[in-house]
Formats: sequence, C-alpha cells, structure tokens
Amino acid sequence: MPRRPVQAPPELSESATRVLRRFRLVINTVKTHFQQVEKQTGVGGAQLWALGVIASRPGVGTGELARAMDVHQSTASNLVKALVARGFVQADKGGADRRAVQLTLLPAGRDVLDTAPGPVNGVLHQALTTLDAETLARLDADLASLIAALGGDERNANIPLGQ
Repeated sequence: MPRRPVQAPPELSESATRVLRRFRLVINTVKTHFQQVEKQTGVGGAQLWALGVIASRPGVGTGELARAMDVHQSTASNLVKALVARGFVQADKGGADRRAVQLTLLPAGRDVLDTAPGPVNGVLHQALTTLDAETLARLDADLASLIAALGGDERNANIPLGQ
C-alpha cells in the first residue's frame, strides 16, 4: 500500500507560540510538583489531597470526599481503598447508617502529610484560589474555546491531575 505524503504542520503564529509555551510551563510546573510529592511521600498527588481532606474533616464520608475533590464517587472510593490498604486511613461503618463509611486519618497518614511538600491539593488548585473572579471568568471562557477546538472529552474533567 502506498504511503501518503506527510505534510508539514502549519507554523504557529508568534502569539500562539507564546501561549503554547505558557501551557508547557503550567503543565510542567504541575508535573514537577506531583513528582516531588511522590518522591518525598511515596503517594501520588490525588492520594495526598485525599489525605489532606480526611485530616481536615475527621469522619468524612466517601461521597463528601468526592465532592471536596470534585471527582466522581468511584474515583474517591478507589483512592480510599488504596489509602486503607497502605494503612494511612481507617474506614468505619459505625454511624447510624451502617452503609456509610466514616474515614479517619491514621498516624502513618499523618506522617505522610507532615513530610509532603505543600500545598496538599496541588499547585494549580492553590494558584486558582488566588485569582480574582474576573480573571477566573476570562480563563473559563477562553479554556472552553480551546477545549472545543481540541474536541476535548468532558468526562476527563473530573479525573485528578495527580492520579
């Protein structure tokens, strides 16, 4: 079968090149933070964030953890299973509703939090909390346009970067 000729991709404009570099900087900053987290603690960024939520809300349930992290319930359940298996978190069904799990941070989980580089919810999450409403609205609209141009799958919006 004959190969079709490969066409050179169109060159980026100067402004598109600057934007590409900014995205690289954001992505690589986030990636570097998660690598540091994993190197120092042995857990991924999403697990560290979950530990932070559980530490700040003793007795939190999996559903509330999912809402706090803006992830799907099954994602939160998988995070909890991994944290329980590693001895970082205890899951009890001791409340009025015996189906509901109450999560408690164990000493080994506290040790992980104590050795982790901050912020536990990630540098991008932290940076977004420092931006004013007008800037966030512009970013939201502009990123929506970019996502549409990419043909991005909205189902990926609730998967943590540090997973």
